[in-house]
Amino acid sequence: MNVKQGTLAVVCLATAVLMLDIAVVNTALPHIASDLHAGLGGLQWVVDAYTLALASVVLTAGSVADRIGRKRVFTVGLVLFTVTSIVAGMAGSIEVLDITRGVQGIGGALMFATSLSLLAEAFPATEERVKALAAYGASIGAAFAVGPLVGGALTSAFGWQAVFFVNVPLGVIGLFATLRYVRESRDPDARGLDWWGQATLSAGLFLLVLGLLRGNEDGWSSTPIVAELVGAAVLLIVFVLVQRRVKSPMLPLGLFRRPDFTGAQVAAFAISASFFAIFLYTTLYLQNVLGLSAIEAGLVYMPGTVVMFVVSGLSAQVANKVAPGVMIAGGLTLVAAGMLLFLNADVNSSWTALEPGFLLASIGTGLFNPAVSAVALGSAPQHMSGLAAGVNDTFRQAGIAVGVAAFGAMVPASSGLGAADPVGYVDGLHVALIAGAALAAVGAVASARLLGLGRAGTSAVPQPAAS
Repeated sequence: MNVKQGTLAVVCLATAVLMLDIAVVNTALPHIASDLHAGLGGLQWVVDAYTLALASVVLTAGSVADRIGRKRVFTVGLVLFTVTSIVAGMAGSIEVLDITRGVQGIGGALMFATSLSLLAEAFPATEERVKALAAYGASIGAAFAVGPLVGGALTSAFGWQAVFFVNVPLGVIGLFATLRYVRESRDPDARGLDWWGQATLSAGLFLLVLGLLRGNEDGWSSTPIVAELVGAAVLLIVFVLVQRRVKSPMLPLGLFRRPDFTGAQVAAFAISASFFAIFLYTTLYLQNVLGLSAIEAGLVYMPGTVVMFVVSGLSAQVANKVAPGVMIAGGLTLVAAGMLLFLNADVNSSWTALEPGFLLASIGTGLFNPAVSAVALGSAPQHMSGLAAGVNDTFRQAGIAVGVAAFGAMVPASSGLGAADPVGYVDGLHVALIAGAALAAVGAVASARLLGLGRAGTSAVPQPAAS
């Protein structure tokens, strides 16, 4: 194996592990709740601590990597992710697990922020890079496709701890391969670090999610909740002002003058805060309301994830023939329709009641993903395509974190995880599904207006570059 093949293998493995971690954890959540005596809020933080950390840190991580070395930052992230996987699997309380997941998200951000830059360094020629990107995208799709089944199988066979311990041998293999094959690279004109932007974005997102998660329990008009939500609004406004004034902003606002760049971020947030965020609650429904085992819940997701993987591959083949706005807006429209089909499920339903909605939404996601990635990279100047990829992932992860918290606010606190009050839980889930469908529909309309529905151009596939 040469340097190019080794780098591609390392990046694909690491990215697949990051995506797999999100998918496998969902199916283990009911078992985590039972074993660690956790409530709904504790489970929400298992997801949100990870996604918040990743969303908040990924842009700064890219800037740090450009300055001190991408291989070095990638290696630190891989070690941190692997070590925290061990700690997470050994966690004896939900508080320890939630904190560990936050640190794990930082490790994930370090890896994700450098992955495209490592590929760009290893594959400077356009034709080779296109093939490398195809393999990179396929690894992400495959991880999502098998994730729910792998998570369910590991949980049923070995307990929820196994969904974290499985990362350890993969991380060790990735570490040895990184040290052996990946070359170090830096950007001689690297951007400065925006610490004020980092602080205000992280704190603002944290207070927003915290307020949404605690609103039902503490009361929406209570002083702590009002203070948290107002504080979040103030900090996020300050973040925007900071980005306008600092010399090297972590999120250059000038990029948002381009409708296609803005459209990609709106679309990424919309699908993440709707379809991807609802998975936590549908998993609790399948296991705690319908009584399915973890592996049975994973099997329920399997047809949809396989369809998503296949459609993503097929849609990538027609990317130059169909306008990206059509694929993105059309994909979000199918996601909205699929989420509405979920409303057929009630307390006494079979698991099959969810399948039509999952399949339709998965088709939409398969159409959506390749197109939005291409627009996100192609809508920024060549030398900023790495940054553009990081911004798009920030909007994706922030969407999941905010969506999980917002949907949790729609589930009555008294219904708990679904087992205590199945009717109340399902009623709240229906409200969340309607809200998610509405968000996806709004995202579809906004994407159509910002990206347009004209014929696709014949431009080359955009190339990732160092941020």
